[in-house]
Amino acid sequence: MAVQFALQRRVDISFLRSSLTFAGGLLLGGVLCVALLVQAGVPADMLFEDLVWQVFFQTDGLAQTLTLSIPLILAGLSAALALRVKFWNIGIEGQLWLGAIAAMAVSINGIGSDSYRWVLMLLAAMAGGAIWIAIPLWLKERFHASELVVTLLLTNVAYQLLQHLLFGVWRDPTQSFPISPAISASERLTKLGFGNLHTGLFVSIGMVLLVMWVMERSRFGFQSRVLGANRRVAEASGIAVGTTLVVMVLLSGAMAGLAGGLLVAGTEYRLTQHLGWNMTFSGIVIAFIARFRPFWVLPVAVVLAGVYNAGASLKVFYGLTEATVLLMQGIVLLSLLWCQFMAAFRIDRRKEVTV
Repeated sequence: MAVQFALQRRVDISFLRSSLTFAGGLLLGGVLCVALLVQAGVPADMLFEDLVWQVFFQTDGLAQTLTLSIPLILAGLSAALALRVKFWNIGIEGQLWLGAIAAMAVSINGIGSDSYRWVLMLLAAMAGGAIWIAIPLWLKERFHASELVVTLLLTNVAYQLLQHLLFGVWRDPTQSFPISPAISASERLTKLGFGNLHTGLFVSIGMVLLVMWVMERSRFGFQSRVLGANRRVAEASGIAVGTTLVVMVLLSGAMAGLAGGLLVAGTEYRLTQHLGWNMTFSGIVIAFIARFRPFWVLPVAVVLAGVYNAGASLKVFYGLTEATVLLMQGIVLLSLLWCQFMAAFRIDRRKEVTV
């Protein structure tokens, strides 16, 4: 006699079960990350000070955390918008780089008046990201090409274009490193008097509110929810599938491009080789932890920025590698996914059968 087991999807998941499993996933991920850091040589009695106190409760650390969170918020929104309609955008970094290039092009060519050129730079950044994601969207709809593969390949193309500009026509001749000339003072976002924090924070929060309205209050939000659940049902229901998909995906690319524009106008003031590294993975992690809800993208991005900020300190004082910080992100994401999977399915014990 043998016993068979099968996974069975739960018909309805209560709010309590969903909340507890989500909290359990975060707790499990946190415990595993702590174990990883202790194993890597970080003193256990210094973990709270290094991971929490310094980055969230100290003035300098909090200012740096909030500054780091600005592009992360937009990367999370970008991932959430695309995944809402089951468009696997694995090219957030590429769209960010195109946005940064477009913003820098406005500055270098002196387009518009000095007083509002920063606005044109940010609009150009959004357009650059939207155009770059429009390519895989068109290939997917026209030729059924995998957007996962195309967005990933276009990220490499965008990086090579960035390198071409930095080693070529946009290279600053006064510098020994491949970087572009700095933008003028009038094109830079205003500092808020709190470390390096700038008005890009308000732009990111504004985008959160905009995406909240689109996803939760507008017609496109309802249609995108149906489209993401089942495209055939959406088509049979008379939903404008093509229009909904285009709006959500282009908005996703625009958010990623805007992140690049804010990095240029608010933080770096120029193009560099390492602008916006790891934004694709970070954006997807933020979107999954926030459960694709724009409101929760904001606090999750701030927490993840704190992890990055703490990771930078840990690398200096304890010799941790960048891979360790990324591994911590992966551990939290996998813990959440596993707990959410256990919340959505239950193990069904079948009757015993004769072998």
